Amino acid sequence: MHLFRVSLLRPGTKFHLIPVPSIAFSTAPWYHSFMTTVEILFRYATPPSDSVTFALASARDVYGIRSLRFDREARTLCVEYDATRLNAATVAKLVGQAGLDVSEILPVAQPAPSPEPVPAS
Repeated sequence: MHLFRVSLLRPGTKFHLIPVPSIAFSTAPWYHSFMTTVEILFRYATPPSDSVTFALASARDVYGIRSLRFDREARTLCVEYDATRLNAATVAKLVGQAGLDVSEILPVAQPAPSPEPVPAS
């Protein structure tokens, strides 16, 4: 498989294809292998309106936001992002600017309960 980056030197000129080494890419060629994927879970108080949903969809255009998933029954929004490009505060700001009424930020995975100590006999 050959991967190329498109380069445009100046407006009105032709495109130039520059070969890119395949070692720089993971199985999905549009994401670099050194990306750190993180998820953050927001609970919202009121269901998002159409305008909020469209604003969140445009937030996905921000470089580093990988996906947005709603769980309407649990009233949560899960945002997957690249931690090498963004941090949790920036993602929370983007969600807030979109107009989603966030009531709390939840942990994505619950820590496993520590085992109860076994009494010595």
